[in-house]
Amino acid sequence: MSPEEIVDGQLAAYNAGDLDAFLDHFVENVPVLSFPSGEELADRSGAAFRERFRAVFADSPGVTATLVTRVVKGNVVVDQENITSPASGEVRTVVAMYEVGPARIERMWFVA
Repeated sequence: MSPEEIVDGQLAAYNAGDLDAFLDHFVENVPVLSFPSGEELADRSGAAFRERFRAVFADSPGVTATLVTRVVKGNVVVDQENITSPASGEVRTVVAMYEVGPARIERMWFVA
């Protein structure tokens, strides 16, 4: 699969609220970093990644991410997404960058 297809897969799994399918698109203990500082976000990296997204799906059933725009350069995919929580009606915009390996996302940044 191409990097874009792998990122599409995690987005589809996120929108389905399928934690296991979502996690299958990431390497185990994936680092999640803040951009541009490069600081690792301990509350959502490595072992905390599973728990973080388990809580997202449990606390916000039906949460969705809508792709606004995407840039692909080699194995890096940059997405602007609108995250919508049906429970609160809140919509927030995030920018996520994914470094994709041969089969999974190996590193993820959130633009601060």
